[in-house]
Amino acid sequence: MTEAAADAPMIRMVEVDKFFGQLHVLKNINLEVPRGQVVVVLGPSGSGKSTLCRSINRLEPINSGVIEIDGKPLPAEGKELANLRANVGMVFQSFNLFAHKTIVDNVMLAPLKVRKTAQAEAKRTAMELLERVGIANQAQKYPAQLSGGQQQRAAIARALAMKPKVMLFDEPTSALDPEMINEVLDVMTTLAKEGMTMLVVTHEMGFARNAAHRVVFMADGEIVEDSTPQEFFSAPKSNRAKDFLGKILTH
Repeated sequence: MTEAAADAPMIRMVEVDKFFGQLHVLKNINLEVPRGQVVVVLGPSGSGKSTLCRSINRLEPINSGVIEIDGKPLPAEGKELANLRANVGMVFQSFNLFAHKTIVDNVMLAPLKVRKTAQAEAKRTAMELLERVGIANQAQKYPAQLSGGQQQRAAIARALAMKPKVMLFDEPTSALDPEMINEVLDVMTTLAKEGMTMLVVTHEMGFARNAAHRVVFMADGEIVEDSTPQEFFSAPKSNRAKDFLGKILTH
């Protein structure tokens, strides 16, 4: 890695705009996520958080601007994009596990197909990751036999199996029952402590306070605030953020 690349942020977005028809969903987004940093994106529904997250690996194409991962511009399509996506782990609201495959096979699939990992190595890594997320004992079950929290932990293990440089989480707990949320957040908190670069779209304020290095607050497609969790929660600068926190923290 060149010195320039070593200094480059893991994620860099410069003047990114995104439209859905007439709707301007991302407005002149400028954001950098250094390596090893955990950035939590907060904001009301419809503020553009998920679109921001999904644009980073081109699940949502952008209209203008630049997105770089690890110092390299995001390719528009083709093999280079596939390679880049392999380095960006993504965990969604829905678990997107293959229903007809066991949990361990779900975790092994991408390393076998994309990384061309040997079967034995892929299986060993998959079992280590399932152990790490606390569901090694569920390895031979199918997704439908697991709780939502277990399925989401399997989805995290599946993303980690590709040894990504960065992990994107798009509201990973919003489809879960309340008692399952913490088991997923615990895994994410551990990842954060281990130094994984993470961008997390979530409504979980406790996670934002305790695990994030920075909080990015979005409203109406714009980044309104970008500060430490302590600053954001104790002294938000904008009225939008004060209003948002007032509604969330009083419930």
